[in-house]
Amino acid sequence: MKIGPKFKIAKRLGAPIFEKTQGPKFELSVARTSNRRTNKRPGQASDYKRQLIEKQKMRFSYGITEKQLRRYVDEAIAKEGHQPVALLIDRLETRLDNVVYRLGLAKTRRFARQMVSHGHVVVNGKKLNVPSHKVRVGDVITVREGSRQSVMFTALAETHDAVSVPAWLSFDAKKLEGTVKGAPQYNPTETLFDPEQVMEFYSR
Repeated sequence: MKIGPKFKIAKRLGAPIFEKTQGPKFELSVARTSNRRTNKRPGQASDYKRQLIEKQKMRFSYGITEKQLRRYVDEAIAKEGHQPVALLIDRLETRLDNVVYRLGLAKTRRFARQMVSHGHVVVNGKKLNVPSHKVRVGDVITVREGSRQSVMFTALAETHDAVSVPAWLSFDAKKLEGTVKGAPQYNPTETLFDPEQVMEFYSR
């Protein structure tokens, strides 16, 4: 998915949603913009604008298209007896590219998506190159045997940050093997967007 000028997009949305914006330069730029706005008459953003911004934050965070996000929202709403927000987060988090990122095999979701697309990832012994593939509890994700000598993985055992792997996943850095232990749990403090606002946007 082609994205445009990332720094400008992140600044417009007011959140460091791309890797290049997760640093002091971006924070300083946002602070300067905020200071300039305080000298102007404050305007109240419409509900639509707030919801649109949250939707864009979610979409760019996971690197998905508008069509994909719309489908995930529709699926979450259609499933009765469940919380739509929890279902939406579950679908986003269980994308194969996101799981590769969460396991620490890639530093960014964008890199994880490329990794999957190029055939470096195996799920339950089968090579998969579809980033949107939904993993399930019990699935085993490994690096393809022919890719293990790549510079992407040779030093991973020494550099991997085990603390960053969420509780619903497990990862063995020496084996380059991860397992889906459970369902993702939504934690509002760990996201840069408000999924409730996203659901409201698509309910208009």
